[in-house]
Amino acid sequence: MVQKIKASLLSGWTKFEVIWLVTATAIITTVSFIVGDNWLGFISSISGILCVVMAAKGKIATYYFGVIQASTYAYIAYGYHLYGEAMLNALFFLPIQFVGFYVWRKNKAKAAAHGEDVYGKHLSGKQWIYVIVGGLIAVGLYAWFLNAINASQVGLDSFAVVISVVAQVLMTLRYAEQWFLWIAVNILTISLWIATLVSTGGGDYAILVMWIAFLVNSVYGYINWRKLAKDGVAARIAETATN
Repeated sequence: MVQKIKASLLSGWTKFEVIWLVTATAIITTVSFIVGDNWLGFISSISGILCVVMAAKGKIATYYFGVIQASTYAYIAYGYHLYGEAMLNALFFLPIQFVGFYVWRKNKAKAAAHGEDVYGKHLSGKQWIYVIVGGLIAVGLYAWFLNAINASQVGLDSFAVVISVVAQVLMTLRYAEQWFLWIAVNILTISLWIATLVSTGGGDYAILVMWIAFLVNSVYGYINWRKLAKDGVAARIAETATN
């Protein structure tokens, strides 16, 4: 079991990917110590960057770190009255880590070309329509709910939460287009935390830096998952020809 986890974590990385992972981790660590961030915020930030880098790489290990990040981030968000973020992580992101782990393990690539654990795929035009229309309806309903419980930053929070849910579902199902939504989520959440930290005088700047790193990573994630989707098409063609 330990050997399998080690292989999932360490195999198949390019020099660029290693440099990006080390750089992002070092920046978050430095910011945490400069601003005197608490240990919970530091753990959440580090596990978060490891989670998203593993996701961009197509590594099942993303779900190991996802459990840690979702748990700690939910507690931090709750402390700032960002109830949408807190509920999203505690009630959705945390349990779906186990679902995602199961689905990715079930669909593990037999021979990924670049060290990834899974193949990707693309949304069809009809599926995009479902995603957009369903997402807009959900944003409106969730904003109404957040207003009802007197949450902070309702507009940004409702958009970030709903898009995050859709993006996570697409990630679980291995769609490359998840990264378009993660880019939007990261931009919205960066704005949310800037507004929150300014208004409250909070010191969790490592969380803000984490989200900025998430934004950079999501761009790379889309680039890499386009390759995974192509690999997936090629694998399905080869499997069909074999059968």
